[in-house]
Amino acid sequence: MSARAAETLDRSAHLAGSGNALLRADELVAGYLPGVNILNECDFYVGDGELVGIIGPNGAGKSTLLKSLFGLVNVRTGTVTLRGENITNLKANKLVKLGVGFVPQTNNVFPSLTIQENMEMGLFQNPKVFKERFDFVTDLFPTLGTRRHQRAGSMSGGERQMVAMGRALMMNPSVLLLDEPSAGLSPAMQDEVFVRTREINKAGVSVIMVEQNAARCLQICDRGYVLDQGRNAYTGTGKELGRDPKVIELYLGTLSKV
Repeated sequence: MSARAAETLDRSAHLAGSGNALLRADELVAGYLPGVNILNECDFYVGDGELVGIIGPNGAGKSTLLKSLFGLVNVRTGTVTLRGENITNLKANKLVKLGVGFVPQTNNVFPSLTIQENMEMGLFQNPKVFKERFDFVTDLFPTLGTRRHQRAGSMSGGERQMVAMGRALMMNPSVLLLDEPSAGLSPAMQDEVFVRTREINKAGVSVIMVEQNAARCLQICDRGYVLDQGRNAYTGTGKELGRDPKVIELYLGTLSKV
């Protein structure tokens, strides 16, 4: 069997489970510079209520995939759909209205604003429901409620990450995209991020998480993707990937931090 035939069979098997996908990408080709592709016919989907992890070596296209889903990187070929509606290359502000939230890895809070003002910025498209959404967010992150008047810039890196996640939740997204949420945090705050991510998911929000802490990510996710050179190298449940000898040998040995 040729490598291409095997790849086609693998893609067919993967997409067989995506019929009721909430957010789906098919054969995405995308990149930052003309003629230079970071994603090479990448496939992806997340279902209602799922927590999906994306791992892989540096430069594999993980963050590019998230940004392509959120309209921040131009998709050259392929499609992105949300509940069956084509949203390929739609602008970020329109995607937020449709229920897609995004938390970038860096520069993800307004440091000169208070926690409450950051939450208000997250809801600027629908300010009338502030109290309802703020109550929801502070149920998940109680500290954000008790310290609502503190400026975000005076908080630790881990605390700012909670502010960023909370702000993204203010618009009541059906799916939340997290780009390296534990990067640069202390071990204790990394654990807190993973716990809170799971709680967000249990509250009914589908989550897509890009992570370098591969082993920890696979422990909490329902399904996972291993990206390599802009393509799906492996897919499966978090438990399957976490104990797959090839994944362990090729990826977890260098990516795992626990």
